[in-house]
Amino acid sequence: MLKNIDPVLNADVLHALRSMGHGDTVVISDSNFPSASIARRTSLGKPLSIDNVPAARAVRAILSVMPLDTPLQNSAGRMEVMGHPGEIPTVQTEVQAEIDAAEEKSSPMYGIERFAFYDLAKKAYCVITTGETRFYGCFLFTKGIVPPVSA
Repeated sequence: MLKNIDPVLNADVLHALRSMGHGDTVVISDSNFPSASIARRTSLGKPLSIDNVPAARAVRAILSVMPLDTPLQNSAGRMEVMGHPGEIPTVQTEVQAEIDAAEEKSSPMYGIERFAFYDLAKKAYCVITTGETRFYGCFLFTKGIVPPVSA
């Protein structure tokens, strides 16, 4: 165990998040997402997991160590419900609440059509699969920066 590190963040996930640079993207997916096949095409090249927790809990842990990019641009995306792009399932509402709690300013998620999401996921730094079993629990986050500490 480490102090001040959320216990759901395993060593592989921490290493990947630390290795990402400003502007890199990470996919947080539900358990139905084709993680293995998509992850082979990412920068990391293999799937990661945060097992046995829902998407919102995994997002809370991830955002405890990783800043989102500025609210001036889209930094948090969600997979749209097929045929109903404006519908926001409960899993996405829960994740939005975690984003709002972690960020200084609200950063509303933008919708990404399902097949466009798969294409963007292949260009991500990595894919982290959660234990989320509800449909449309898939998200794309862009890493921001950690500003220097003022002297």
